[in-house]
Amino acid sequence: MSDAIKHECGLAFIRLRKPLSHYHAKYGSPLYGLNKLYLLMEKQHNRGQDGAGVGTIKLDPTAGLNYIDRERSTDKQAIQKIFAKINRGYEEVVKADPAAAKDAERLKGQMPFLGEVLLGHLRYATFGRDNLENCHPRRRLNNWMTRNLVVAGNFNMTNVDELFDLLVSIGQHPKERSDTMTVLEKIGHFLDVENDRLAQIHRQLGYSEQQITPLIGEKMDIRSILAQSAADFDGGYALAGMIGHGDAFVLRDPSGIRPAFWYADEEVVVVASERPAIQTAFHVKTDQIHELRPGHALIVRKNGSFSEEQVREPQEKRSCSFERIYFSRGSDRDVYRERIALGRAVCPAILEAIDNDIQNTVFSFIPNTAEVAAYGMMKEMEDVLNRRKEQLILELGPTPAPGRLREILGMRPRLEKVAIKDAKLRTFITNDDARDDLVAHVYDITYGSVRPGADNLVVIDDSIVRGTTLKQSILKMLDRLEPKRIVVVSSAPQIRYPDCYGIDMAKMGDLVAFQAAVSLLKETHQENIIDDVHERCLAMVDRPMHEQVNVVKDIYRPFTAQQISQRIAELLTPPEINAEVRIVYQSIEGLHASCPNHTGDWYFTGDYPTPGGNRVVNRAFLNWRQGRNVRAY
Repeated sequence: MSDAIKHECGLAFIRLRKPLSHYHAKYGSPLYGLNKLYLLMEKQHNRGQDGAGVGTIKLDPTAGLNYIDRERSTDKQAIQKIFAKINRGYEEVVKADPAAAKDAERLKGQMPFLGEVLLGHLRYATFGRDNLENCHPRRRLNNWMTRNLVVAGNFNMTNVDELFDLLVSIGQHPKERSDTMTVLEKIGHFLDVENDRLAQIHRQLGYSEQQITPLIGEKMDIRSILAQSAADFDGGYALAGMIGHGDAFVLRDPSGIRPAFWYADEEVVVVASERPAIQTAFHVKTDQIHELRPGHALIVRKNGSFSEEQVREPQEKRSCSFERIYFSRGSDRDVYRERIALGRAVCPAILEAIDNDIQNTVFSFIPNTAEVAAYGMMKEMEDVLNRRKEQLILELGPTPAPGRLREILGMRPRLEKVAIKDAKLRTFITNDDARDDLVAHVYDITYGSVRPGADNLVVIDDSIVRGTTLKQSILKMLDRLEPKRIVVVSSAPQIRYPDCYGIDMAKMGDLVAFQAAVSLLKETHQENIIDDVHERCLAMVDRPMHEQVNVVKDIYRPFTAQQISQRIAELLTPPEINAEVRIVYQSIEGLHASCPNHTGDWYFTGDYPTPGGNRVVNRAFLNWRQGRNVRAY
């Protein structure tokens, strides 16, 4: 994605089902769980470069010893920094007590983070930015083991204000108004309620206070706690939690917006945001890994048993399609196939944009994350050209001239690496024009890869969000190759609406498709539509969330997708460009055909999976209309 946007965080959870001595004996290290957690996090580092965190819990600790450890970092090498500190703890213990290196249980008693329940988190900051306190895991600590809670998640809630007010209404005084804190405190509240319920029952049965604590841990109804806590959640979420005595859970939203995959065998239960991370870390096959069902929680008990249980009524599955287009790593089997399909699906529009002149067209991709879609594009162009070659050969008759036959057989689409991203230039110059000139050199080009004045140049991108990098850098750079026409291709459809479930696209005015539609409304003297949408958005402000509808759709209704694409090309083409510029987008139909199991398309269609999404888009429009450069949630 040439427009850098921040997005979904990453989760990594491991529950060791055997004593630490088992892993020491079998794998040669008592740090087996920590080593696997490190690998899971590193294999998902694409999901969070603003910070990372690790939390662990030791089972059956000796009273008086710390059993919950946490470390977080906002360092640029956060994962490495955290695990370097953990490793120093090991070295310090072994240096002071060499015998601990050969005794896993002895080491466990002395070394921080050496526990059986492990939780890792990678953070992309869509809110709160780089403050360490905003990094997960977050803790809710208590002197009673079964009341301690550690939570980390990949989520955004659209109804933070309502959740905050609910906490206040039950007597709490939250220290901050954020979705992370409200989620932590809401689960924590019902954890307390469950503790109180079980304690009261066992007191009436005559148990002592010391006997009651382990009984609470044994009989705690995790599913009920989560069902009560999540009843009011509106958003996309994959939430992981650890309770102090050793129970743990991962909960997924009812629409399956945010991803979560799990694997279990006799030794471990593992959850991650991306399937290949589990495959690589534990050397297992794709089919051995399960997708956590929407509205369900994977609950792992202190005794090592686990179950996938329904917590909320599953809704129509609307898994985020951006995961497939861009965010998830392409090493996943299905993601790879889907990106190939996306590249193929957009080819009819590309052929129209180049007047079907494959022979005089150079194909390429920017940035590297669009490479797989480019392979799909090339496969489809090869198929198109093969059909054309077949027809030309048949037209030669039974005795074709060898030279002409070789010429036809030699026809093939030309793929070139025309752009290479250089190291980012620091914008230390304050003058706007000078800064833009520096930004224009973020990419370097391969000179001579295009025949000046003769070739079209087709460049495929994952998506076009704001178009800023295109206008300030990429188009100027490509024009230096002197193509006769530049066709910028988005393997995603037009991004028309903000996201509110994890991707940092919260401001309506930032979206170039919205800018194009507004421009067309003004040009065609239909400004009344803007005023009408504004009035209807104002009318929505005080309505209950379940009555919210997306009225912003009317901004786009008068125009075809092609008209908006043409206007986007005009808006993004710098005046000094010599080549003709066209912009081609994936169709909604092409997206759904390519990614049939990930139908979450609200940023393209405006069809939000939760009522909170409709409220967010209306708020985003009001913010734009009223000139407020703030987030809509």
